[in-house]
Order: sequence, then structure tokens, then C-alpha cells
Amino acid sequence: MSGLIFYYGPMGAGKSTFALQTQFNQRQQGRAGLLVTNRDRSGNAQVTSRIGLESEAELIDDDTDLYTLVSSRHETDALDFVICDEAQFLTPAQVEHLARLVDVEHIDVFAFGLLTDFRSRLFPGAARLVEIADEVHRMQAIVLCWCGAPAILNARIVDDRMVRSGEVIAVGDTASGPVSYRALCRKHYVDGRIGR
Repeated sequence: MSGLIFYYGPMGAGKSTFALQTQFNQRQQGRAGLLVTNRDRSGNAQVTSRIGLESEAELIDDDTDLYTLVSSRHETDALDFVICDEAQFLTPAQVEHLARLVDVEHIDVFAFGLLTDFRSRLFPGAARLVEIADEVHRMQAIVLCWCGAPAILNARIVDDRMVRSGEVIAVGDTASGPVSYRALCRKHYVDGRIGR
């Protein structure tokens, strides 16, 4: 029985790593699949993790009809699963496409992404996944705020200061750069304190 499964967590929870592990495990069982991503941190057609794992992937954008993309491949090369990394960037319509792949084509879909943006608001794609996924799982990796408390929210950092406004999508990483992100506990997110 196929299903749409959504795994979410804050920055550093291991979502991309788990997506790649899921792909490996599915292939080890002889299952054929497709790995897709939208706005990977590398900027390339691949899924990359902060711990150094990476794999080639189909790069999609907001205009990609995921149902057509996957079902047309499924006609020529039977697919058992689809793994979607950076699922928070999917449009609600694309999430509907994933659900249709499960219901019509009987393909397992595993989606991995953030739940909330830097303003602590649900991403539209993540919200739709929570609404219609067969299973929703919070990642269990331990992510800590600088104070040692569990980190649950993602702060956007620009010029060493937390910002609360701007374009919702600004792809960055936890490394140095013009835009970076840091996972914080709720208290320090609310206070705007990004470090000691």
C-alpha cells in the first residue's frame, strides 16, 4: 500500500541526510525511484547534506507539474517511490500532485522539509503536506539552540543580526554568507538572541 509521508524538522535535523538514506534503503530492496529537489543549498541538480552526502537529483521549480513528470517516467520505467527534498518549497498544487501519484499511480512518496519559515509561519507546501499526508513525522535528531535547549525554530541571520522581514525564500546555509540560518529555541527566537 503506497503512501505520502512527510518528515519535517528545524535546520540541522538531518532531513536531507535521511532523504538520501531513504533512497539508499529503497534501492537496496530493488525498488526504483526518483529523487527530486527544489532549491537545494548547492544550487545544482542534486540533494546535498551538511555532513557531506550528496546525490544527483531532478531539479524542479514552482512551475513543474510533478504528476506529469513522474507519471510519464513511470510509463517507461516503472517507479516504486519518489523522494522530494526541500518539500517546504513545493506549491500546494505540487503537494496535490504528490498525493495523486500515491492514489492513482500507487507510488510511495517521501517528502522532507522545514515546517516553518524564518518568521515562524508555515510554508504553504509544508502546510498542505500536514493537511493531506498519510503520515507526518517530526525528525528526532537532537538540534540544540546555543543555550543548550532544544531548537525548534529557524532564525534568518543577516550581518550577524536576526531579521524578521524580507522575502520568504532566501536560500542559505548555516555557514558564513550573506544569508545564514540558525536553529533556536522558542525563547531565544522570540527574544532575537542568536548567541551568547
